[in-house]
Amino acid sequence: MPDDACDVEECHRDRIEKARDGLPEPGTIEDLASFFKVFADSTRVRILLALDSGELCVCDISQTLGMSMSATSHQLRVLKDAHLVSSRREGKVVYYSLCDDHVRIVLETALEHIKHD
Repeated sequence: MPDDACDVEECHRDRIEKARDGLPEPGTIEDLASFFKVFADSTRVRILLALDSGELCVCDISQTLGMSMSATSHQLRVLKDAHLVSSRREGKVVYYSLCDDHVRIVLETALEHIKHD
């Protein structure tokens, strides 16, 4: 038997019930999975981390990450559609920022987790 499996087949009904009761609705689980799929792309994560420092325009993000403006705009559209970034126009310039503190918390918590020994 593998080391990561129980040596006996024993169900703990109270724990199973508690786990089942804690599960969100299937639609919410799908939304959560979609949310994390956006984080599965390193380019998008780099953009989010750059925006963690504050509001930036497409030109700033492109220069910061060494990307074309077209590629940057495409990824920003994906992030905006996922409600992870928001934008505001000031004259001819569009500025992007993290949508809210929840996005910042997810990023910072994930960074802490992977840096943890």
